[in-house]
Amino acid sequence: MSNSSILMAMQAAPAEQGSAMAAYANFFIPLIMMFGVFWILVFRPQQRRVKEHQATIAGVKKGDDVITAGGIRGRVTKVADDEVEVEIAQGVKVRVVKSTLTQVAGGGAKPAND
Repeated sequence: MSNSSILMAMQAAPAEQGSAMAAYANFFIPLIMMFGVFWILVFRPQQRRVKEHQATIAGVKKGDDVITAGGIRGRVTKVADDEVEVEIAQGVKVRVVKSTLTQVAGGGAKPAND
């Protein structure tokens, strides 16, 4: 090979590497952008809801009206570390694990039939 052909081959090699890098960039940049949009629209709101739910459950106190994951409604009569005692009917009390509470409403609302 002559010197000119060697120089031409050396100049062509970086051009091919640059086009390969551009191809990788054109492939990965849209994927990264889609992941970013997905993160903003899905993961962040879900994390916020989980934190709010944990704070609500941690703030349960005696007299709050609650709904369990099983759909049982009742009023909290006693609070322990990881469970609460819920009165679901007159004189009927059940112990429920705090993590199974789905909704907590402040007490004080008088039932319609009393």
